[in-house]
Amino acid sequence: MKSLFSYLLIIFVIFFWMLRIAVAVTASMNIDIGIQPINLTFEIVLLFVTLVAIVLVIKRNIFGALIYFASYLLYFGTSTVNQIIELTEGTLEGSQYLGLFVSILGIFLAVFTLIDVLFNKDRTNNHINKKTSWFYDNKDFDRQLDERADKNNYRTM
Repeated sequence: MKSLFSYLLIIFVIFFWMLRIAVAVTASMNIDIGIQPINLTFEIVLLFVTLVAIVLVIKRNIFGALIYFASYLLYFGTSTVNQIIELTEGTLEGSQYLGLFVSILGIFLAVFTLIDVLFNKDRTNNHINKKTSWFYDNKDFDRQLDERADKNNYRTM
């Protein structure tokens, strides 16, 4: 995770997760902040699934990105489609616009996270550091030992 886009995307995902925590807490306390969860029970389960998925996405695991994408698409997808249909018919209420915006934002974050993990070059597990591998892979730079030298390992890897 060396690109600026990856860092910013993870920051936005964490902020969105904290927003969803605030929505779940305020909905359980019957406080109206303008955003209502689609299903409070599923929202709480989704928060824990998202926490695990965020950790896996930070580790650049494709499985974590797929979990994050699938869970957000399942949770926000049907509601978003229904609200867009209501928007085109003109029956969407003014208080539902913020919920539609948050749902679309959640889907876009999931899609961008999946794309970032899939197409990032730094995702491989056996990453070779080009700054130091020339030294450790080259036998010309090994310390030549004679019979008086100690047998300690002077390499760090």
